[in-house]
Amino acid sequence: MTADPERAKRPVSAALAGPYGHPFHPILVTVPIGAWVASVVFDLASHVAGDPDALAYGARWLIAIGVLGALAAATVGFLDFLAIPAGTPAFRIGLTHLSLNLAVTVAFALDFWWRGGTPDGAVPIGPLVLSIAALATLSVSGYLGGKLAYRYGVRVADESTQAEGFRR
Repeated sequence: MTADPERAKRPVSAALAGPYGHPFHPILVTVPIGAWVASVVFDLASHVAGDPDALAYGARWLIAIGVLGALAAATVGFLDFLAIPAGTPAFRIGLTHLSLNLAVTVAFALDFWWRGGTPDGAVPIGPLVLSIAALATLSVSGYLGGKLAYRYGVRVADESTQAEGFRR
């Protein structure tokens, strides 16, 4: 039996998750991704720059911004996930995507805590390795999120709606 693929294209709540064909999740994920990538750049720069404390401090707060942004993105992403029919390949990929993102967010929250309050020099190797590992995991999860949208069409307008953009 085939599940209704159109179900995953419609929002559970347009007010919360974004209207049909324009979900909020993809734009919200740019906040944690950008913050966490920048935090790793700051971490690495803290090992070569003249003022490592400022970069280590900035990296810690970028991690915090990323965690808060991830919570917002996860909220609307979960609403999108609820629209995917259970037992389908899209559902399994969505569940893996959700689980990996949860693990990444927890890893960065622990990373924030591990760094403590006031930095003293370059970022220690432990938190740096944790950030890089979490970022690598986020890349895998992002690939899966792309597969949900671009291969399975989760929260993407159907082809007849898309065709409107190509009429003269």
